[in-house]
Amino acid sequence: MFDRLREDIACVFQRDPAARTQWEVLTCYPGLHALTLHRLAHWLWGHRLRWLARFTSHLTRWITGIEIHPGATIGRRVFIDHGMGVVIGETAEIGDDCTLYHGVTLGGTSWNHGKRHPTLEQGVVIGAGAKVLGPITLQAGAKVGSNAVVVRDVPPGATAVGIPARIVHGETEVARQEKAETLGFSAYAVTRAEDDPVAQAIHGRLDHAVETDRRLAVLLAHLERSGVPLADDLATADKFDPNYLGKIVD
Repeated sequence: MFDRLREDIACVFQRDPAARTQWEVLTCYPGLHALTLHRLAHWLWGHRLRWLARFTSHLTRWITGIEIHPGATIGRRVFIDHGMGVVIGETAEIGDDCTLYHGVTLGGTSWNHGKRHPTLEQGVVIGAGAKVLGPITLQAGAKVGSNAVVVRDVPPGATAVGIPARIVHGETEVARQEKAETLGFSAYAVTRAEDDPVAQAIHGRLDHAVETDRRLAVLLAHLERSGVPLADDLATADKFDPNYLGKIVD
């Protein structure tokens, strides 16, 4: 039990730069509280103490704002960030190292018994407000943008955005997503299909950053071929002529 708790605290530090101390994480992170209490509720559910399991889940929802059915299966090092409004259905399965942001729903699309909620494989990230519905599978490393509605399987490592969700394709889209990751807000991705000036502005800045990186890479390659000392060389160089670049251009 304590090993799992230590793992959960460590994963908070890995994925949330706002975390400062272990005491703060232990006392002020509702996602951690919800997952810890879910383990108790899931144990009760597995031992057929169904009412007590549901009541424990109900208290957890009241305390944290996160509703997890005691029948749901959740792996190790799962991180629920902020957490308010998260709903996880009975037959949902969440693999190790997954991340869910606030407002996420792992819901069903029918009233039939049996498997009716999603399966998340290892390392899946689901952005704020996203809805993943039905007995579908998000394969390892998949990502879902904020407010997306996913009703089909997502391949490993792919990114799904939009309503209904579509898989991001194309070099430009992939480069934009990678740049968004380096800037730290890929989990809140928005789709270009939305007629939103703010979303369009964000995509424009990402595209500009990607193009700037490409041009810098070309420039550095040309300088390296011309024999100009680059950043690593300058640290050990005895002397660097500030007019050298001008001479090269001339």
